[in-house]
Amino acid sequence: MPRPAYRSRSKRRVYVKTPGGRLVVHYESRKPGLATCALCGKPLGGVPRLNSSELRKLAKTEKRPQRTYGGVLCVNCLEKLLKKTIRSTLISTPS
Repeated sequence: MPRPAYRSRSKRRVYVKTPGGRLVVHYESRKPGLATCALCGKPLGGVPRLNSSELRKLAKTEKRPQRTYGGVLCVNCLEKLLKKTIRSTLISTPS
């Protein structure tokens, strides 16, 4: 019988064959879902799928892309947003 902490379905069960030939169960925490774009919901590239405790150990540059809205918006949505803001600033400024 596993420890009470491992009886929950929040842990995933991994069956591992030991060198002695026995099949044992290892309990691992599940991977979190993919980081998604705030506007369109597509998965973000360059953002690792790690738990918060593992993510904390990474360097800042390994956690998300180094650009404006990196780790929040996908490249396509960011491009549209920047074009929209530039267009609106060009229209609103008097010549």
